[in-house]
Amino acid sequence: MLIAFNKPYGVLCQFTDRSTPPRRTLAEFGLPPDVYAAGRLDHDSEGLLLLTDDGALAHRLTDPRHKSPKTYFVQVEGEPHDDHIDALRRGVTLNDGPTRPAKARRIDDPALWPRDPPVRFRKTVPDAWLELTISEGRNRQVRRMTAAVGLPTLRLVRVAIGAHRLDTLMPGEWRICD
Repeated sequence: MLIAFNKPYGVLCQFTDRSTPPRRTLAEFGLPPDVYAAGRLDHDSEGLLLLTDDGALAHRLTDPRHKSPKTYFVQVEGEPHDDHIDALRRGVTLNDGPTRPAKARRIDDPALWPRDPPVRFRKTVPDAWLELTISEGRNRQVRRMTAAVGLPTLRLVRVAIGAHRLDTLMPGEWRICD
């Protein structure tokens, strides 16, 4: 079984949390028993998370050798210029080495649900949206890539993993994939 889930902001990609106070987890969303996340999405990121009860499928979805592309809508602080986009397309050097080239383009503000809590608005600091597709899955990679080119991430929403898309799922909703 494969499940597409729209992970809300502030939810961990696990079913239990031992921290004090406890944080929100996947346990509150009525997911089928015996599934687990195939990959991760940071606590402060939103969007598509795939869950499965099939270990081999989870491995295929997450192993970097399979280069499953992951697409994100990224709200960044600042005004992206061609040199920013070109740098992301070439790949940037992070503290753990160079990234693979990404597909990157500026997009109009996407039609998304409001984030709770909202991203802090600052009248004097512009922001913009990028669509970024990567084929790796390093820790906080998209955030580190945009920061490396001078565009800190304000909001990060994963909209696709390979052929699996978020589509119309709202935060906290899930569906079984065909």
